[in-house]
Amino acid sequence: MKATRLFICILTILLISILPISSQTKKQKEEEKQKAIRELVEAQKIRIEVNTAYPMRGPIRNLTTNYSVEIRNDSVFSYLPYFGIAYSIPYGGGKGLIFDAPINEYKLTFDKKGTATIRFKTRTDEDSFIYTLSIFTSGWADVDVTPTNRQAISFRGNFIYDKPSKKSVK
Repeated sequence: MKATRLFICILTILLISILPISSQTKKQKEEEKQKAIRELVEAQKIRIEVNTAYPMRGPIRNLTTNYSVEIRNDSVFSYLPYFGIAYSIPYGGGKGLIFDAPINEYKLTFDKKGTATIRFKTRTDEDSFIYTLSIFTSGWADVDVTPTNRQAISFRGNFIYDKPSKKSVK
């Protein structure tokens, strides 16, 4: 009887001492993730894979294909679908939001919570666009696209980053 009580007391003490250790590692992992995201954003190495489209008209659309927006150095690589009204487009529909183009007027800001907001303009032979990317510390990202000749559209997805690798000691 005393042995089982002693066992239960020891087990309880062990469980209580393990819980704070696991919460510290979660907090450390979250801080490492936030740091990695911030470093990539500041280095203009941004890749956002979108999974939901929010057109100005019509229902929200869950995307099943891998669509993305990528910024590398001074260029944007946009591979996004378009749902909405086009005011003036080339015959056959044009390329829409699927293009590679140089970036103009790039502006990066961080708010108090660490959310990065990137705003830039770009131009293709069909249209000119204003992109606004909001990258949250959790890894979620919003992409707002405002074309000149089409209705605006928004997307939601994930910021893609490589988790820091542990270097082996030799």
